[in-house]
Amino acid sequence: MKKLESYINGKWASGSGDGLIMHDAITGEIIGLSTTAGLDIPEVLQYGRTKGGEVLRKMTFQERGNMLKKLALYLTKRKEEFYELSYRTGATRVDSWIDIEGGFGNLFANASLRKLFPNQPYHVEGDPIDLSRGGRFMAHHILVPKRGVAVHINAFNFPIWGMLEKCAVNWMAGVPAVVLPAPQTAYLTEAVVRVIVDSGILPEGALQLLSGMTKNILDTVESQDVVTFTGSAHTGKVLKAHPRLIEESVPFTMEADSLNASVLGKDAIPGTPEFDLFIKEVRKEMTVKSGQKCTAIRRIIVPANLVEDVQIALAQQLDKVTIGDPRLKEVRMGALASKQQVDSFKNNVSEIAKTAQMVYGDLDKIETVGADAQKGAFVSPILLREDNPFKNTEAHRIEAFGPVSTIMPYDTLDDAITLAQMGKGSLVSSIFTYDDKIAREFVVGAASHHGRILVGNRENAKQSTGHGSPLPMLTHGGPGRAGGGEEMGGMRGIKHYMQRCAVQGTPTTLTEITGIYQANAAYKVSEKHPFAYHWEDIEPGMSLQTHKRTVTDTDIINFANLTWDHFYAHTDITSLDGSIFEKRTAHGYFILAAAAGLFVYPNKGPVAANYGLEECRFLRPIYHNDTVYVRLTCKQKIDRDHRGKELPSGIVKWFVEVFDQEDELAAIATILTMVQKKSPFIQVDRSNIKGYLSKLKEDAKPKWGMMTPQHMVEHLEYTIRIGSGEIQDFEIATPLDKLERVQEMIYNHKPMPKDHSHPLLKKGTLEDLKYEDLSAAKAKLLEAYDEFETYFKENPEATTKNAVFGAMNKFEWDLLNTKHMNHHFEQFGILE
Repeated sequence: MKKLESYINGKWASGSGDGLIMHDAITGEIIGLSTTAGLDIPEVLQYGRTKGGEVLRKMTFQERGNMLKKLALYLTKRKEEFYELSYRTGATRVDSWIDIEGGFGNLFANASLRKLFPNQPYHVEGDPIDLSRGGRFMAHHILVPKRGVAVHINAFNFPIWGMLEKCAVNWMAGVPAVVLPAPQTAYLTEAVVRVIVDSGILPEGALQLLSGMTKNILDTVESQDVVTFTGSAHTGKVLKAHPRLIEESVPFTMEADSLNASVLGKDAIPGTPEFDLFIKEVRKEMTVKSGQKCTAIRRIIVPANLVEDVQIALAQQLDKVTIGDPRLKEVRMGALASKQQVDSFKNNVSEIAKTAQMVYGDLDKIETVGADAQKGAFVSPILLREDNPFKNTEAHRIEAFGPVSTIMPYDTLDDAITLAQMGKGSLVSSIFTYDDKIAREFVVGAASHHGRILVGNRENAKQSTGHGSPLPMLTHGGPGRAGGGEEMGGMRGIKHYMQRCAVQGTPTTLTEITGIYQANAAYKVSEKHPFAYHWEDIEPGMSLQTHKRTVTDTDIINFANLTWDHFYAHTDITSLDGSIFEKRTAHGYFILAAAAGLFVYPNKGPVAANYGLEECRFLRPIYHNDTVYVRLTCKQKIDRDHRGKELPSGIVKWFVEVFDQEDELAAIATILTMVQKKSPFIQVDRSNIKGYLSKLKEDAKPKWGMMTPQHMVEHLEYTIRIGSGEIQDFEIATPLDKLERVQEMIYNHKPMPKDHSHPLLKKGTLEDLKYEDLSAAKAKLLEAYDEFETYFKENPEATTKNAVFGAMNKFEWDLLNTKHMNHHFEQFGILE
C-alpha cells in the first residue's frame, strides 16, 4: 500500500510502520497510508531554522513578494492537476476552487503586500520618537524576522488553502515553515508540495512537510518559533497548554471551530432583497464544502415572527441541493472527509437535537447521485430549530462539523446580539439588513465576540465575498472559543512572525539602521544634484541646499490671480487685525511651488515624474519681502514593480525643508519622485558595436544555441534593416489582443530568453549565409546601423513594424536593439 512521503531536510522520506489509512471520501477506496513514525522531528525543525531561515531572512520584502508571485503563477498554470485529486476529498468543483485557487490567491495577495514594506529585509514601524529636546537622542521601532520556524498544524479539510494561507504570511515575513496537514486529506497537500519543491522557486528549507500524525512536534520548539493550529477547540486547548510552549514562551495562535452566527434584520421581511440574500447565504454556508468550514453559519438568528418563513424558504433551497459524486455537474454537495467525521457529525447533531427540533433532513436517510451512499462519507443537510435558545444552550456549545445549522428566534436586536455572543467567540458573524442604523447597533454590540462581521444588503450583493470567505488582507481569527488568535490580516499578519525592537540612538545612527532619513541627522552632501542620480545610487540622507529667493508682493498677488485663492491674508491686508498674521502672507502652496522651483533639476535625467505629495506642514508665515531657501534630502527609497510602457523605476521620498532668512524652519513636506533605474545592459552605438565586433573571432563558440559568429552578425544586420523599414514584407506574429502586453517587454530590464525562436527564422536549422566571411558580415552590420540612424533622423516620427512587437518608434527600436545586441554579444562572450 502506498505511503505518503514527507519532505524534510531537503529530501523526500517515508515514515515507518503502517500509520493512518486514508480513504476516498466518495467511494471508500483506500488511497494510502500516512505516517511520520521514525522521522527525526527535532532535526526537521532545526533544518528549517538554519537552511531555510538563513536565506529567507536575508531577502528583502520585494524579493520575498516577487518569489510568492512567481510561485502563485507557477501553481496556477498547473491547477487542473489538483482538481481530480481534490474530488477524492469529497469536494465539488466549487469546493475545490475555494481550496485550490483560494490558496493560490493567498500567495498573490500576500505578494502584493511587498509594496507596503521597505526594500530591505526588515520593517521600520511607525514614526520616530524624540527622546530629548533638540532631537539628538531618539528612538524608532524595527521589526526583524524571527529566527525560528513557523509550525503549522492543520486539522481541517482545506489541504491546500490551509497550508498556503499561513505559509504565504510567514514567507513574506522571512520565516520558513514546517507543515503538518490534516491526515485524512494529506495526499492533496503532498501533491502540491511536490510541485512547489520541483519548481525550485522557494529556497531550500523554506517549506517542509510532515505527512502524518506527529505527537511530539512541540517537544523541541524554541522561543523564536511560532506555532499555529487550525482545528477543534478541544485539541487546540490541549496544544496551547503544552509545557514546552509555556517554558519557551513560544507564540501560539489558534483558529478553532466556532459557532458562527448570521442575523436577519427585522426590516428584511420576505419579498425584500435582503431576505432572499440571507436565505441563499445560509444555504451556501451549510452546503459548500459539505459544511466543513470553520466559518460556516451554525446559528441562524431571525426575528420571532419570521421563523416559519425562514424555515420554509431554507427547506426549499435545500431541496435543490443534489448530493453525490462531485465530478458530476448536477451535484451540488459532495461528502465529508471521512467516515469518522460522519460518526462525529451524527453524534453532535443528536446532542443538539435533544432540545432542538429537526425540521429538515435525516441522519439515516440520504439520496445520492452517481455514488454509493453506504461506501462514501455522505450525510444529508440538517436544519434544526431551537425555539428557546436562551434556556437550551446546546446549539451555542456544540459544533457539528458538517452541513448543519440551527434556527433560533429573537425579539429585540439586543436579544440577537446576546444570542450571537452566546457562542463565546467566533471567527465571523453576519447581519442582513438594509437599515444602516440596525447594522451599526449590531456591529458595535457584537464586535467584541467576533473576528469579522459582514453586513450584507442589496447594494453590495454582487461584489460581496460572502459570510464564509476569509480574505488575506483582513484579520482571520476570533476571540474566545475561536482561539483568540489572528491569521493573515495584511501587514498585521506578517508582523506576527517578526520581532519588534525599539532602537535608540542619534538621528544619524538611526538613519543608517532604518534606511529612512531622520530629522536632524547629518546630511550627505552629494557631488551632483540628487536628481541627476539613478535610483540605485541615491541614498537616504543625500542632500542639497538651494540658493535663495525673495518673495515679493507681486509674487503673492500673481499667485492669487492664477489660482483664484483670494484668502484675506494674501489679498486684503486691512483685515489682518485679530489674526495670526502681521503682514501680507504668501500662500502655503506658493511656498511649496517656489521650493520646487529652487530644488528641481531642469535637465533631463533619471527623474521621470513627480509622483505626489505625502505630507505637508506650514510652520510659520512667509511674508512679502521674506527670503527663503530649501534643504532637499532623500528620506526613503521604495522599490516599484515595472509595469506598462515605461522604463523600470523606483520611488524616492524627498524631505523638503523651507527656511526663512533667519534660518527658521517655515515649512516641511515629503514629495515623491519616480526615478529610473540603471539599465543592466551596455548601451550600444556605432562605436560600441564596432568595438565589440572587433573581439568576435571566426572560431568563437556560443554559450547557447547553434549559431556561428557569422550567423549571429548577419542575424543582427537583418533585424536592424527591419527596424529601418528596409524589410517589411512579413506579418506580425503576435495576436492583436496580446500585442500591447508583449510590447511592454521592450521596456523592462530582463534579458532576452536563451534559445528564443524568432518567427522570421527557420526552425531547427541555420539560415544560409549571405556574405563571404565574418569580416564582410561585420561591415554590412555597421552599414545597416548607419542607415537605420539616418532613416530615423530624416523621419523622426516614423514607426516600422517588428514581427513580434508590432509597430515601433525609434526610441523603442533603440531599447530593443540594445537588448538584442547584449543578448547575442553575451552569447559569444564578447561583453566580458
